[in-house]
Amino acid sequence: MIGSSHIPVLLEEVMEYLDIERKGVYVDCTIGLGGHALEILKRNQENKIIGFDIDEQALLQTRDRLQPFADRVKLFHSDFRHLPDLDTDFSDVKGILIDLGFSSFQLDTPERGFSFSLEGPLDMRMDMRNKITASRILNKYSERKLAEIFRDYGELRQARVLAREIVSRRKIKKLEKTTELRRIVEEVCRWRPQRGKIHPAAKVFQAIRIEVNQELHGLADFLENIVKKISTGARIIAISFHSLEDRIVKQTFIHLARSDNGNSLLKILTKKPINPTENEVSTNSRARSAKLRAGERL
Repeated sequence: MIGSSHIPVLLEEVMEYLDIERKGVYVDCTIGLGGHALEILKRNQENKIIGFDIDEQALLQTRDRLQPFADRVKLFHSDFRHLPDLDTDFSDVKGILIDLGFSSFQLDTPERGFSFSLEGPLDMRMDMRNKITASRILNKYSERKLAEIFRDYGELRQARVLAREIVSRRKIKKLEKTTELRRIVEEVCRWRPQRGKIHPAAKVFQAIRIEVNQELHGLADFLENIVKKISTGARIIAISFHSLEDRIVKQTFIHLARSDNGNSLLKILTKKPINPTENEVSTNSRARSAKLRAGERL
């Protein structure tokens, strides 16, 4: 069941930049539990939604949630990176949303292994068809590879030391639980709770999650390919939750907006990323790191 904790991030900003008053098809590339999609359907009775998600559990709940609008919704259990290959008339598409975060439903389900504060298996797969789990990475990857993941995807200063400690401990006992990994991180990073300080395990779990789900792989190519597909006036919005994703979105938008021969593909609508208001963060703390960038097809 979809709980009250599911609050779509930057909802009003998304509605504004998508300009949902325009009748048409709106593509939610990472539909999750359908918060943004629901509002797009409710606020304009002529709008249609095409939704993608690789998390089947979330998609099943979203199908039920959007049932009253079933005749205006098409859902696909698929990676959004396959969208450019979809057999559809892209001239009808008025807006594309890609929310790169993961939902409260995923984070609050211990058996999914996304949260370092809840005990569960070291899984972290968004797509349960994926053969790679967090456990496999931690127990099989080389010390060098682990250090690269912690450094590049988690921006952790103690990346090499942590990798060395994990390799040492797994020789004695296989790492299986989220709480086991958290304790190792706390010991290596000498963690003491301090107000305003991010728990180092948050960075480590982010890094492993990115590797498990290959979250950054093909993102720039996807943005470039889909912008080439959509028609003039269509909007594209990307919401990211850490600097690695935001950097890719920013640089790709700039590349698409540059004109070497008078044929720019994108008009950037957000000179700087849009952040949640203090009021939104106070009611939904998980929105605090969100950054929204928007563009319009020329």
